Formats: sequence, C-alpha cells, structure tokens
Amino acid sequence: MKKLIDTLQVIDNKRLNKEFFVLLLQSDKQLPEILPGQFVQVKVEGSPRTFLRRPISVYDVDYSQQSISLLIKIAGDGTRQLSKLIPGEKLNIIYPLGNSFSKPSDNRLLLIGGGTGVAPLLFLGKYLRKQYNIVPEFLLGYRSKDLAIELEKFEEIGKTYITTEDGSLGHKGFVIHHPILFDEKKEINMIYTCGPEVMMKEVAKYANNKNIACEVSLENLMGCGIGACLCCVVDTIDNGNVNTCTEGPIFNTKQLKWQI
Repeated sequence: MKKLIDTLQVIDNKRLNKEFFVLLLQSDKQLPEILPGQFVQVKVEGSPRTFLRRPISVYDVDYSQQSISLLIKIAGDGTRQLSKLIPGEKLNIIYPLGNSFSKPSDNRLLLIGGGTGVAPLLFLGKYLRKQYNIVPEFLLGYRSKDLAIELEKFEEIGKTYITTEDGSLGHKGFVIHHPILFDEKKEINMIYTCGPEVMMKEVAKYANNKNIACEVSLENLMGCGIGACLCCVVDTIDNGNVNTCTEGPIFNTKQLKWQI
C-alpha cells in the first residue's frame, strides 16, 4: 500500500477529559484507503524536545468529508503541543502505515480496549458493520468514569461493556475480570485487542486458554514508521525480531513470544 507524506488542516480539536483529546484533520484531496489498525506518524512542530514523529492510531475516517480523526493521550511535550492545535492550523503526517486487523471468520467478535487503546477499535467496529454487516461487541476498560471516552459512539455500533479500576462506571476491576469473559453461555470466536501491554498479555493468555483466535495492536515506540530506526522491534516465534511499524502493528498473539 502506497504511503503518503501530506499536510492536513485541523478542523477541530475536541478535549474529551483531562488526558484525552480528538484531532479532526481534513485533506484537500482524496484520502487513500485506510484500514482499521493502521496508524499515522505525526510531525510535532513547536516542541524543541520532540525530535521524532509520534505514532497515532486512526480513530475514525470519513471519506465524504476527506477527514481523519486521531484520539490522542497527553503523555509528554509532543502530545501536549498537539493538544494546543486550533482549527485552521496544519499538521504534517505520514500515512497510512502498518498492517490491519484480519477479516473475521464469523460474527462472534469481542473488541477489548484499554485507555487510548480503544482508538483503533472504534474504526474497526464501524468497518466490520459496513463491510461485513457484523455487529461486534466491545469490552472497554478505564481507570475511572472521568476518563471514559465517547462511549456513545461505541454503543451505536454494538453492545458495550465497561470496567473501571475504581468502580465508578461499569464493573469494578480490569477488563480481564469482567463477567462476560466467564459467561459459559457466551460464544466468542475472535478477539481483537489494543491497550497497555500488560492488559494485552492477559487477554492473550485468556484467549489461548479458551482456544479463541486473538489479534493485538501493539503500541511500541515508533520513531519513523517505515522500518528504518529499529526502535519498535518485537520478538516473534517464526521470524525473530521484526519491526512493529512494518510487520505490524497487528499481530496474531500466537506469533508473539510473550503470548505464552
């Protein structure tokens, strides 16, 4: 798939809570095909300590408006600078990068996300409904109710289960503790997940024990997005060390050495 370096216009910068915001970017030309799970590399201007581009998952795409939404967590100088962008300003990105989630074999799907890891799952959920007429279910985890992200958008796509660490919304605990995962009547054929690595490892272990296919979207540090800087390497069973940005970020958990 052809990669582009392009400058898009900021249409909106929506602050969701104290940690997260959504940038809405618009192109002045036809967007390329963007698949769920792919990401962009963002050039951060005005941040002297931010030398490398920042990888950001695609949160949503609207081809009728030629626009891309990026869900971003404020985690340092670079993302803090991005949070200050206003409509009318420009943002340079490289896109679309990486591979995508695979086509499901049937409709018994569970999409599990934690924190900013919910970003690629919204786009995936919409894609599954539009392309395959599949209604997925979501299991989303946050530290607290105040950090939950646009739940109404997920609920419009499919049934959504919530966990919070403090119990302020949904089930108290982590996603891996939600009762839906232990309901013997619940059939799950495929899990797609993204979030903190410790969460994804637990989800992968659960899927392996239940003999459920599972794909993860890794959030490794990616400095270039094209396989040149080698800072996002992950160890795989069949191919040894590979670049997450070019061979991923989506991996079947059985490919990863940390899965078992």
